[in-house]
Amino acid sequence: MLFAVGVLWPLTLVFFLDLVRTFMLQLIMKTLMMLFGVMLFGLLFSPTVAVSSKPLIAVANAADSSFTQADRDRITRLEIKLDEGLKAINQRLDDNLKAVNQKIDDGLKATNQRIDDLKGVIYVQISITMSSVLVLVGFILWDRRTTLAPVVHTTRALEARAEKAEKLELAIREKAEKDPELKEALRHAGLL
Repeated sequence: MLFAVGVLWPLTLVFFLDLVRTFMLQLIMKTLMMLFGVMLFGLLFSPTVAVSSKPLIAVANAADSSFTQADRDRITRLEIKLDEGLKAINQRLDDNLKAVNQKIDDGLKATNQRIDDLKGVIYVQISITMSSVLVLVGFILWDRRTTLAPVVHTTRALEARAEKAEKLELAIREKAEKDPELKEALRHAGLL
């Protein structure tokens, strides 16, 4: 389970960051398209760019005005400015995307470092737990032996005395078979 969490967590983070990166790119592209549309609309229909205080479309569609070289030059300059503006916007976008990618890469490196640090902490905790369990088992075994040693010694001593008592009883019974006084005393004591 620990291995699965350790492996899946970075993959999930990478997938999430990839989704964020894709969303940011789409958002930037939509914003640029909207900005380009507003600029184009402003250039075509704005009276400030138009000749005779009429919008550019109105001047181009007017029947009484002809399309002169100055108009062509103005359109060419406009196209050049528009291309330069788009190039500048593209350059800024590329720079911003590189910066965002660098930040994401730095974040991933930091996350991987934290995961490695957590693995180290987990290994230390597992080692401490296992050592504690082994010490506890060792203490239990030592305590059991030290507690049972006097009991075993006493039991052996009692068994030895019981063997001696049985031998003594046999010897006394044999003697009682030959000695009637002893036999009578043993019967009176309830031993025979």
